[in-house]
Amino acid sequence: MSGGGEDLADTGAGAGAGTGADTGTAAAGRAGSSLLDEALTETIRRTGASAGGFHLWDGPAHGLLGLVVVCGVPAEVARPWYRISPAASTPVSDAVREDRLVWIGSQEELAHDYPQAAVSLPYEFCLAAAPLTGRRGSPHGALFLLWPAGHARTASLREQDHITSAARRVARMLDRADGTPAVPELPRVIPATPPPTRGGRPAQAAADWAERLPEGALALDLEGRITFVDGTAEALLGRASGQLLGTWPWQSLPWLDAPLVEDRYRAAVLSREPVAFTAVRPPDIPLGFQLYPDSSGISVRVTRPARHADGGRSGPPAGAAAPQTGRVHQLLHLAAAMTETVTVRDVVELVAHQVLPAFGADALVLSAADAGRLKITGHHGYDPAVIERLDGLPLDTGLTPAGQVMATGLPAFFDDAAAMAHAHPAAPQISGKQAWAFLPLTLSGRPVGCCILSYERPHAFTADERAVLTSLAGLVAQALDRARLHDAAYDLAHGLQQALLPHTLPTVVGLRAAARYLPAGHGMDIGGDFYDVIVLDDTAVAAVIGDVQGHNVAAAALMGQVRTAIRAAAGAPPGAVLARTGRLLAGLDTDLLVSCLYVHIDLTSRCATLASAGHPPPLVHAPGSPPHRVELDPWPLLGVGVDTPCPVTSLQLEPGTLLTLYTDGLVEKPTAAGIDAERGTDDLAAVLADHDGADLDDLIEALLRGSGAASSRTDDIALLLLRL
Repeated sequence: MSGGGEDLADTGAGAGAGTGADTGTAAAGRAGSSLLDEALTETIRRTGASAGGFHLWDGPAHGLLGLVVVCGVPAEVARPWYRISPAASTPVSDAVREDRLVWIGSQEELAHDYPQAAVSLPYEFCLAAAPLTGRRGSPHGALFLLWPAGHARTASLREQDHITSAARRVARMLDRADGTPAVPELPRVIPATPPPTRGGRPAQAAADWAERLPEGALALDLEGRITFVDGTAEALLGRASGQLLGTWPWQSLPWLDAPLVEDRYRAAVLSREPVAFTAVRPPDIPLGFQLYPDSSGISVRVTRPARHADGGRSGPPAGAAAPQTGRVHQLLHLAAAMTETVTVRDVVELVAHQVLPAFGADALVLSAADAGRLKITGHHGYDPAVIERLDGLPLDTGLTPAGQVMATGLPAFFDDAAAMAHAHPAAPQISGKQAWAFLPLTLSGRPVGCCILSYERPHAFTADERAVLTSLAGLVAQALDRARLHDAAYDLAHGLQQALLPHTLPTVVGLRAAARYLPAGHGMDIGGDFYDVIVLDDTAVAAVIGDVQGHNVAAAALMGQVRTAIRAAAGAPPGAVLARTGRLLAGLDTDLLVSCLYVHIDLTSRCATLASAGHPPPLVHAPGSPPHRVELDPWPLLGVGVDTPCPVTSLQLEPGTLLTLYTDGLVEKPTAAGIDAERGTDDLAAVLADHDGADLDDLIEALLRGSGAASSRTDDIALLLLRL
């Protein structure tokens, strides 16, 4: 395998030189595909896995991980993962995003770490995903492997080494290649092992042996198609071998087209353990099925207490389409995915990245009824000019079927442009699409909107597809309605927060200021932390930072009152400002705690006078000196110590001195013994020392990164920097 990349590069160059660039690219693509297939089968053999596959980037235009090749499982089983968003919660996307080996040792572990995947894969198996990291640190994609249910729950060091080594070899091969192999619309399915040889033993003897047994025998390949059927099975199933061979059982035997049968078949394929179920052949003949899987296919025993032959039944009509075997699990997978959507944008991305590939569609539009018009809430794959023309159409428009679909609650399917033009002549000309599915989004009989899937080429919608898409519309409707409510609440909260905080900081001669507010990152993203800079006169300013307990509307409302009270009292001595604000707060009869730090700065004398009501002390960083805390005389939280005088502290500030005011969310760090704010403040001082003289906005970014607040936080953060 170490020479695979060189072979790939040489093949591409040779083809290009001899037959032209296009032929060379095609030859390189074929060579790359062949080498990927060989690498996959070799990795499965070395690791003892039962199945696996490669995901590669689906081009910069899509930004998705596309399944290129799969081995050991049917393509239909892997359908929900043909395209994966790198931001999704899956083992493959986590492996790529976090550049690490992901190991899932059991179904319980899968349910705990990846509940969405566990809903659609409720079977026992082990899974590994490893990134294909290139020489420059950027991943080409990922390798994933599956093991049967009997595998140990933890991967041995030898297995881990085999997996990571295989991923590195393939990544090097892709590094050397002249371009990453293209991601096909459907993944290639290759066998895990070559067909077994029988050492010259006569096949007829084996067939005769099977015919003598009082039970039926079937053989399925890993795609589920029947490759062998004996006479007993023909009699039990009521079908001749010519009607069965080459078909899926649920195609030639419609009474097997049931969720239980599909579930047991998938369990056998993924867990590689024997499974059994009972099905009733019409009118009332129970048959037992036992499935014995391995890497080459599935052997099936068919039994009945008494032999039964029911001739005379005809097979399916010629050319009948096979039902979509994965429709139940596909809906389960999408239903689980819908539960993780929060915003309307999340819903649009989910439909674009998972629904469109699953049904071969190319574009979508989500629209909702708003004041008698069709308001487009999200789209994918459409030209913005087309969206602009369609946005805001009246509900009774005849330009497209969207309004009619919403009004009637009935879906509409158009297999080609001619069918659409017959009902709505102008519609095909607007978008240039060739087939459409208009799905009404209704919730408890109430229209929520319309989901439109469109195709670049004509597309015949089978009855099965129509049923699945209609069911899917209900899931999208629930997710979209929930997301719109969330977005409305978020917009309201965000607007309230922005109204209560300064839009900009004032420009003051002799002083530079910069600030940042970050909500806790959950709920409605609203809280009680605040800051302000108040110009008192030409030579004096006041800086304020505070923290109201809580992360909700009540905290934000109280924060607005406190900030207003401080502004009204500003100009008085700092201790008097906090004392007056404390008395006002005591009169509001609130249960919320409030801390506050008030700083009066005389720009002429460069003297700062500080008063603190239970707030963390600021950091002062004078040029040529290390940053340090300002030692403040303590005073209770606002509204608590209204009868005691508020102490003040004075500082003489040199030119270039930096004052850092912050709330506790920036410095409090959880430890085994509790919350450690001292260590967080020391870390903050270290960042200030490392970035001495930096631009204030850059310094804020450095402080947030150094504290870890840029990536995760559990409390609101307000940060105010002042430099003379």
